[in-house]
Amino acid sequence: MSKETLTLLFGGDLSVGENSAFYFEPVNELLDSADIRMAQLEEPFVSEVTDFAGINRTTSVLSPLIGKFDLLTLAGNHFYDFGDRGVKDTIDWCRDNGIVCCGGGMNIVEASKPGFVEKGGVKIGVLAYNAQGPKNSFADTDKAGTAYVNFKRAYIPVSQLDQRRTRLENDVWELKKPVHMDEDFMAFNFIDEESYLTLSEQIAAAKAQCDILLVYFHKGYVHRPVTVAPYERLLCRMAIDCGADAVMSSHSHILHGIEMYKGKAIYHGLNNFVMWVPHLSPNFKGKIFDTKESNNEEWIKKRVERFGFVPDPDYPTYPFHPDSVYCIVAKLLIEDKKVVSYRYVPMKVEKDGRPYVHGRNEKGREVFDYVEKITREAGLNASFSWDGDEVVIN
Repeated sequence: MSKETLTLLFGGDLSVGENSAFYFEPVNELLDSADIRMAQLEEPFVSEVTDFAGINRTTSVLSPLIGKFDLLTLAGNHFYDFGDRGVKDTIDWCRDNGIVCCGGGMNIVEASKPGFVEKGGVKIGVLAYNAQGPKNSFADTDKAGTAYVNFKRAYIPVSQLDQRRTRLENDVWELKKPVHMDEDFMAFNFIDEESYLTLSEQIAAAKAQCDILLVYFHKGYVHRPVTVAPYERLLCRMAIDCGADAVMSSHSHILHGIEMYKGKAIYHGLNNFVMWVPHLSPNFKGKIFDTKESNNEEWIKKRVERFGFVPDPDYPTYPFHPDSVYCIVAKLLIEDKKVVSYRYVPMKVEKDGRPYVHGRNEKGREVFDYVEKITREAGLNASFSWDGDEVVIN
């Protein structure tokens, strides 16, 4: 690889806690190998123990990220879990440790600003948006929170839906039967038109300020294999039409497929990067965030009803869908201030809760086959080939 080639990595959801350095050990070499490193910080952290956040939710546990990441996106559905305090302390920690952040802020103007990283004479910009909700996590003119894609939700009678589409969406939305109504309804999200226009203007404006622009959307159906909804594809394609050079996504805690649009990659779901969430395990006993008592038995029951799986007790800190062990890190090769190759690096999470990087070995091929399968079954157009220990997206 020539000296003029820059490498950029973008990982999925990231959250740490107890013994956080341990969970980063298998990926440190990968991070050290790249020129630019980015990921989505899934949760907020506070500077000191409070009545709502214990030691494992203080910024002290983030120390393994120092020197390993150049930029973190903050536009997640949990970023306002600790209110204004969590937003401010997390942003302050990033800035104090030389990490650019974007997608979250003390008001909507700050949250909507792009983050910029410069390396080797190339300026990379990133915009990040919460496309998932809840709406109380969205920033406003005088409220902290995330930049966002606003949406409307409609409940449509099943009898009025096209039957082919109904069968498709029935895998996605649970049926609703409102009180005093005899008919089943399905819930659909629709992107708010004003929000769509605002985003398109922000993306075009950000592209004018940098050589390469990445747009991150926190989106996707949680714990559900394969499914990529039409509104997700529309949103991502709009970003590329307005100037994005690639679109990254996570939130679903499971891989979703990849498509190429106008020669640029859309990673519809990167899954997790490093995740430590023992309070979601069936065997967890204790306090969530070290402060609030957990009723895990009731939550596990609801989780099974909602998502259709029971977390594997052999993964006590990584209690996700069985397919969630397959993860990828997006990799872009940059030359002459342009992306010349879109790729991914395969990873697989083992029972110790840590992601391990794999090349063209047995486990790497497992990830390759899985990405190929979910991409094909979602009706996306990307194809894949090996280049050494990395996968090229065609």
